[in-house]
Amino acid sequence: MTSGLDPTEKYDGSIRVRLLDDESGTEELSCNSYEAAIDVVKKNQYRVTAAKIVDRDGNVVFTSAEMDIDDWESVWRREKRRQSVDVDEYDCPYDSVSCFAEDLCVQCQIDKVQSQY
Repeated sequence: MTSGLDPTEKYDGSIRVRLLDDESGTEELSCNSYEAAIDVVKKNQYRVTAAKIVDRDGNVVFTSAEMDIDDWESVWRREKRRQSVDVDEYDCPYDSVSCFAEDLCVQCQIDKVQSQY
């Protein structure tokens, strides 16, 4: 039994950090959260040629060769905050995953305009 709220996000260690070094090769570390992955990159970014954060789907979401970890972290935190805002529930009749009450998909926008006339 927990005392309080259960966590809203769970990680299974599938977020990985790849540390690429021209001399020693590639090291891959498993992280249990993006925060942990960011910390690993910050601790190692100057001792390796490149550091990458790889998401659960195998997509590289950060690479130190192209971006600064502090800039990426601030964008990631802002996006995380934006997504945590309560959104009015809306069921799109076209099953569009990007359709929300305040940001309708194109087909729902067309339906809305047509219903006004």
